[in-house]
Amino acid sequence: MYRLCIVIGMSSGTRPASAERYPIRTVASLTGVLPVTLRAWERRYGLIRPSRTSTGHRLYTQAQVDQIHEVLALMAKGVPIGQMRRALTGSAQARQSRPAAGPWTRYLERMSAAIARFDEAALDAVYDEALSLHPIERVTKGLLMPLLAALGQRWDRAAGGIAEEHFFAVYLRNKLGARLHHRRLQSGPKLLLACAPGEFHEIGLLLFAIAAGEAGLRCVPLGANMPLAELALPARRAECHAIVISSSVDPEPATLRKALPALVAQAEHAGVPVPVLVGGQTSVRHRDAIVAAGAVPLGADIEAGVRRLAALLQPKERNS
Repeated sequence: MYRLCIVIGMSSGTRPASAERYPIRTVASLTGVLPVTLRAWERRYGLIRPSRTSTGHRLYTQAQVDQIHEVLALMAKGVPIGQMRRALTGSAQARQSRPAAGPWTRYLERMSAAIARFDEAALDAVYDEALSLHPIERVTKGLLMPLLAALGQRWDRAAGGIAEEHFFAVYLRNKLGARLHHRRLQSGPKLLLACAPGEFHEIGLLLFAIAAGEAGLRCVPLGANMPLAELALPARRAECHAIVISSSVDPEPATLRKALPALVAQAEHAGVPVPVLVGGQTSVRHRDAIVAAGAVPLGADIEAGVRRLAALLQPKERNS
């Protein structure tokens, strides 16, 4: 779902996340934390202090959005908000104390070298080793996402960069497809997953499908470049509880202005509205247009997106 975006700028047109600054309404949509709560965290507990514009409006960095997701994860584990600064400090110190050449750095170096040689056997060796020692969620976040981002940056800056990105995309699509094919069947809410029109990279969508499956959700993936007008019917036939659209490219204006609102209007099953969600960098850059269309922006963080989606569907789950 995310070209990570997901998940992951895999094209030269994706802007670096580090340069982004998001207003509080965008952060609220991406994290599910209300603006009044974000302000209270900042004022009462000294958490997440954004920069300010000349007129006093808050602007958050991607790192601060990630920290908000970390706060939510810690709260889900029972950490009180009053103890959150200490918990965040402990997490940061633990990360800093890890050796610089930790396992993910070594994996990245080895996989990058294998990709540069177009060596599938060497890729298999590293990927299989990582999965044998770590859960898929950690491999995705610590290895696959950074590697995809690095390949995206090399896309038009290094000789062979485009070929390397395509080689790894095909390799990973096959690996993730096989994992989805052999996944354990779930009994939770069902999702229809599709890439937006013009989005030809399926890696983020597949990664999201795997993460959603690990969270107990069922997925019906349709793949790349799906017209939005074609999604309501399969969602009804499959009795899906939500439609999730993956996009990291800038869509045509008519997609957000006409096609997305039309899909939201059509998306229902047995008289019950089915939420439409958009994930990936598109949901960050075009948050206001997505909200105006009646859809929900999920952001570009897969784990956080799955958590938000599961929370959204929990009270609305229907008998299947």
